[in-house]
Amino acid sequence: MIGYTPGDDVGALEDWPFDNALSDYRILDGTPRASGRLDAGGPGEATRMGIWRCTPGRFACTEQGDELMMILAGRCCLINHTSGEETDLGSGDSLFVRDGSRVTWDISEEITKVFFGHKSGGY
Repeated sequence: MIGYTPGDDVGALEDWPFDNALSDYRILDGTPRASGRLDAGGPGEATRMGIWRCTPGRFACTEQGDELMMILAGRCCLINHTSGEETDLGSGDSLFVRDGSRVTWDISEEITKVFFGHKSGGY
């Protein structure tokens, strides 16, 4: 079993710029900066998992792959324009988002999440 307490070190992360054309990122407020790493999976593979972190701000994007996420630290609101759901998330909360969903991330406190994703045909 892996344990995590908010504030624990998640290890090294690299910059993940908002530049994936398929995701169609739109910065709506602030200057959010994302970082992360893949712990399993990668380009061309159907599944991947890893850690993602983002500083406060608001942006919209189209999710690439079905994703189950759990928030390790921070606070945000995820607005899923595809389903119409609006979900407030904080430490310990989990959420599933479908491939192709158009979402808005409204991050009020730097967010860190662990994620598991699947995309038929690969990422």
